[in-house]
Amino acid sequence: MEFSWEEENSFPDSGAYAFPMSTLIQAFAATGRGQPLEAFEYEAGPLGAEQVEIAVTHCGICHSDLSMIDNEWGMSHYPLVPGHEVVGVVTEIGPAAKRVQIGQRVGLGWYSGSCMACSACLSGNHHLCAQAEATIVGRHGGFSNKVHAHWAWTTPLPDALDSAKAGPLFCGGATVFNPLVSLNVKPTDRVGVIGIGGLGHMALQFLNKWGCEVTAFTSSDAKRDEALQMGAHQVVNSRDSNAMGRLRGSLDFIVSTVNVPLDWAAILDTLAPTGRLHLVGAVLEPIPLSAFALIPGQKAISGSPVGSPTLASTMVDFCARHGIAPVTEHFPLSRVNDALEHLRSGKARYRIVLENDLG
Repeated sequence: MEFSWEEENSFPDSGAYAFPMSTLIQAFAATGRGQPLEAFEYEAGPLGAEQVEIAVTHCGICHSDLSMIDNEWGMSHYPLVPGHEVVGVVTEIGPAAKRVQIGQRVGLGWYSGSCMACSACLSGNHHLCAQAEATIVGRHGGFSNKVHAHWAWTTPLPDALDSAKAGPLFCGGATVFNPLVSLNVKPTDRVGVIGIGGLGHMALQFLNKWGCEVTAFTSSDAKRDEALQMGAHQVVNSRDSNAMGRLRGSLDFIVSTVNVPLDWAAILDTLAPTGRLHLVGAVLEPIPLSAFALIPGQKAISGSPVGSPTLASTMVDFCARHGIAPVTEHFPLSRVNDALEHLRSGKARYRIVLENDLG
């Protein structure tokens, strides 16, 4: 029997894919480095064969959005539409798209595509693909009413997850969930979390439900009670040398979510033999350490980005099963500059979500 790709992959009744029509998208964009966002429209071009179109209902704000607006990493292009913690509803699908359906709620994170053919992609590590497409690098993101993405990076949401809270899971949540899986953190481990902010407050929840004994490191005693409520078993002020000294040699794993320099030697000193300090916060300054801080205890330092599409699916299922959700504040998308200023000022508790009011 002769195989016809067109017949196998056509959608004669749905009318969901009108190739090669272009989509006019309404958004907010920075027109230059550090500039306030302005109303912006652009033509998204025709939907790719393996892409889906998402009508954005909510989009979290990540510190990486600020870094891109300010071009801290030297890879921003303007006008720049930020937003990579997207939640919305699938409105169109390409003829070769899989897994998602019209009308389905989905999430989209830092990556919106990958080559699907390299060894990283074929081994399930799509997030390590050298050609991975970042949602807000060289293309426009989710501070908009619609966004396009490859179907594999478009994650269906379990019914138990609230659309208004799920967005931050797809960058901040995935970033701290990834090392639990990829580095085989065990339920019997004693784990520290540095920085009780947008990422750290989700790490506390994950680790508590993972079964670990959780220590929260914070420089603000004002967050002590909240950290305990979110899953920490103890809270230590990282500026208190006596408290840090009492932890010496006790932790199996530490995840650092901060982007500022710390007393790294003191932190490594809290690790047990074979312990690991893992970085998910993008500290821009070099980390000065003596080799002897690592060698005698056979300790390690590592880092990771967000995870693969499979990890994202596992994470949202884990959240649904255990009732995990980020603590959020909400702004309408039309007040995006107020929301960004709220984040810049350090007042966010703990993740800001924009609600689409563009129609």
